[in-house]
Amino acid sequence: MTQPQPHDLAMRMAELARTVAMPRSVEQVLEDVTSAATELIPGADTAGILLVGPGGKFESLAGTTDLPHQLDELQMTFEEGPCVQAALDDVIVRTDDFREESRWPQYSKAVVEIGVLSGLSFKLYTADRTAGALNLFGFEPNRWDGEAETIGTVLAAHAAAAILASRQGQQLESALSTRDRIGQAKGIVMERYDVDDVQAFEMLRRLSQESNTKLIDIAQQVIETRG
Repeated sequence: MTQPQPHDLAMRMAELARTVAMPRSVEQVLEDVTSAATELIPGADTAGILLVGPGGKFESLAGTTDLPHQLDELQMTFEEGPCVQAALDDVIVRTDDFREESRWPQYSKAVVEIGVLSGLSFKLYTADRTAGALNLFGFEPNRWDGEAETIGTVLAAHAAAAILASRQGQQLESALSTRDRIGQAKGIVMERYDVDDVQAFEMLRRLSQESNTKLIDIAQQVIETRG
């Protein structure tokens, strides 16, 4: 693969920036990122994203082929590997030749048998939280250079932005749902006990405190027992 020209890089990055702002699913944006990685970074034969979920659960997403998912599974099995290390610790994890890689002996031996000889992983940041890693793999050794790391870092930033936007959207939906349910419960209390909205909310709040139960759970109980 020939080196991408600066103009091509700028155009592709601008396209990715627009996709993050568009109303698309986070999975679609991540697929754009991994596709761009194989398009823009020489030696990147396949790419994927490893996310770290609640409780340390790992999720393999947006693979340009099935291979990244297979490699993620190997890391879960061996509890070692570059993608996990980038997700949890290092900012950039680079392997020029897995045949000579000693940091993850079991994983390295397995990927060489598959035909993967090089890897490049980038930590994904979402504000003060780590979401996972963007991972590139090559079938030839010694393919990565400083430019590959620079492009990968920018692509990882796009992926992290998409993940953060998705999480913020989920939090907003949850907050709106909570507000609506409390409002509905307050209306039921106002009707049932002939009180105003301030008194109704105070009744819900007091019940929450006295029963050591979350206000949203109290509101849900009121809604479920209506009538």
